[in-house]
Amino acid sequence: MVLNYIWIGFFIIAFIVAVVRLVFWGDTDIFTEIVNSTFSSSKTAFEISLGLTGILSLWLGIMKIGENSGLISNLSRWLSPVLCKLFPEIPKGHPAMGSMFMNISANMLGLDNAATPLGLKAMKELQELNPKKDTASNSMIMFLVMNTSGLMLIPITIMVYRAQMGAAQPTDIFIPILLSTFVSTFVGITVVSISQKINIFTKGTLVFLTGLSIFFAGIIYLFVTMPQEKVNIYSTLVANVLLFSVIICFIVSGLRKKINVFDSFVEGAKDGFTTAVRIIPYLVAFLVGIAVFRTSGAMNIIVDGIGAFFGFFGIDTSFVGALPTALMKSLSGSGANGLMIDAMKEYGADSFVGRTASVVRGASDTTFYILAVYFGSVGISKTRNAVSCGLIADFSGIIAAILFSYLFFF
Repeated sequence: MVLNYIWIGFFIIAFIVAVVRLVFWGDTDIFTEIVNSTFSSSKTAFEISLGLTGILSLWLGIMKIGENSGLISNLSRWLSPVLCKLFPEIPKGHPAMGSMFMNISANMLGLDNAATPLGLKAMKELQELNPKKDTASNSMIMFLVMNTSGLMLIPITIMVYRAQMGAAQPTDIFIPILLSTFVSTFVGITVVSISQKINIFTKGTLVFLTGLSIFFAGIIYLFVTMPQEKVNIYSTLVANVLLFSVIICFIVSGLRKKINVFDSFVEGAKDGFTTAVRIIPYLVAFLVGIAVFRTSGAMNIIVDGIGAFFGFFGIDTSFVGALPTALMKSLSGSGANGLMIDAMKEYGADSFVGRTASVVRGASDTTFYILAVYFGSVGISKTRNAVSCGLIADFSGIIAAILFSYLFFF
């Protein structure tokens, strides 16, 4: 319902601004420009969705190899000591653990649309353990906040969008997103743990979190001390090495288990096409709405207003062009993708704004959309503090994304 109002609002506000420009400024071309923008943005949406087909097929195929070879289930067992601490209500060995891990794995690989079916399956299994069927359980809240914080290790979709928009190095946002999403996830888990009185600082979880913190702190230190001209070179190199290593790791796991790696890949890749086709209507809807909103001049009014506010306090305003993506991100993944694409189209994929919009998009996930879809799928009407915890994680991710973008790209 919220997305419905936002989308309608794009058109209504654009119409009002266009009428004002026509009546008071004599801009007779404004409506022609708006109509033309609907055609061009629809074409862009279809071309982007078409480009996603291959990448989604690739990574869904790789995921299927990991699933059939048992690699994903092995990773689930390795992480079970940590997951059991975060989800004390779930019995050991319950199917919900496996479904949640698969969902989190898909999110880590940046496969947003592939993660949703797995997440809905996990919610159904969590609902079976829920004593109050209309009220969110502690496990549901923790699971959803981990989803909304969007721990994304490999932002495949975002890198594909950047490649589609002509970025010279589509993977240069890999390290900044990795750092930003770690911040949002860490904050989200900490906030939920405090509210649920979960002691996450036991020996096992403390070692795990300390190791992660040292790893990410080391990355930050490395790139802070590195000459600026080498930051993009090495961050891109690390991203590409890690991406290819993941593919090799999954293939080797399939060979070790003596499964038919090729057939497994094809089985998973078949879902890539249907997934890509499924998002076309959503992407077209939001790109057209955003194009109308921007072409009318309404977007510039908002961005210039925010820029003037920060400029008044002497704060650099180069990041302001990426704020529409940050604001939309909590409401809609498709809308945020549309604004991210729009920012790259307007400013350039390799511009500071284009890169910052990409990092902001990957820093956390769509809080309201995830809560609506996941809770709605099992009939939860009382969400307790899920929204507030999710938004805290979301906001921390936005701040981190902007700061890391300045570190890497400014």
